[in-house]
Amino acid sequence: MSRRIKKISVAVLFGGRSGEHEVSIVSARSVIASLDPKKYRIYPIGITKEGEWVLTSSVDAFIKRKGGEVCTLMPDPRLKGISTLRGNKRAIRIDVVFPVLHGTYGEDGALQGLLELTGIPYVGPGVLGSSTGMDKDIMKRLFMVAGLPVVQFISFTREEWQRTKKVIVKKINRLKYPVFVKPANLGSSVGITKIHSARQLSQALALAFSFDRKVVVERGIERARDIECAVLGNDMPRASLPGEIISSNEFYDYDAKYVDGQSQAVIPPKISQELIKKVQRMSLRAFQSLDLMGMARVDFLLQGRTLYINELNTIPGFTAISMYPKLWEASGVPYPALLDKLINFALSYHKKKNALRRTYTPKRAWYSA
Repeated sequence: MSRRIKKISVAVLFGGRSGEHEVSIVSARSVIASLDPKKYRIYPIGITKEGEWVLTSSVDAFIKRKGGEVCTLMPDPRLKGISTLRGNKRAIRIDVVFPVLHGTYGEDGALQGLLELTGIPYVGPGVLGSSTGMDKDIMKRLFMVAGLPVVQFISFTREEWQRTKKVIVKKINRLKYPVFVKPANLGSSVGITKIHSARQLSQALALAFSFDRKVVVERGIERARDIECAVLGNDMPRASLPGEIISSNEFYDYDAKYVDGQSQAVIPPKISQELIKKVQRMSLRAFQSLDLMGMARVDFLLQGRTLYINELNTIPGFTAISMYPKLWEASGVPYPALLDKLINFALSYHKKKNALRRTYTPKRAWYSA
């Protein structure tokens, strides 16, 4: 007689208060469809653009607002679960959280801080890695400290722009056009503009500042190839085969990534074995320089034989056309097995972290009355 295997309860979080809300929905649909129902008891939790958490039967039910229970994660680590808030209230114990929340409040450390309070293991990097991996300015500075080559850039806040426009314009001119104007804290190419002259600057900045208080302007690398590499693991991560994105647009913007379906992925790219190994080494160094755990996709720009690290994504896309699962598929790790590994890495890291001491007993009770 076979023993019944206890299923792992997985809460898949998606949606969120972010410009990447729709991308997150599509990623979650793929993740939920690929989690093995024999191994996992799945709890889809959609977060609306207003921030309401809804325990739902499926991603499509969430989109159509059909049924669902308003719920919350309980920060008390003794409870380790979610609680419904209306009607027949109930508590549900969760073994691991799989966040598929891209962008603000999901990928920037905010959610990870909440999850730390709950005491529930979760997939992906912690608070520090998530926050530094989200801020393109801080991320690039840490890459530079780690000796990784980045494209020349400047960053500034809305207030700095309003106070010192002439100084900033001079700095941008020294980068030489074309340049990319980006919100510092966003992904999926939302709010990004490639501009070819100073006449386009004001409009590009207005768009970027509508998404974030801080903007990054970086020099455009002409005829650059977009190379991507996936990283998987905790303290001893491994890198996938890299891939190349051939964009359907002038650059790999939101439409080219998700809408028009015309961009192509070439895995592995047509580059030398030496360059492939260099991409993998630099990906691992980038991952470790931000103290990441679980997963990340590292994006590069290749001009001739010169390689620049562009940015890193701590919760990469998991849609059917996303590069992170495609890169691992080409490296011998199919999508369902990749999800298994990510959940196991989350559980393993949580176990090791819980073994650390959390209290200190002074020699005398100096603090008591």
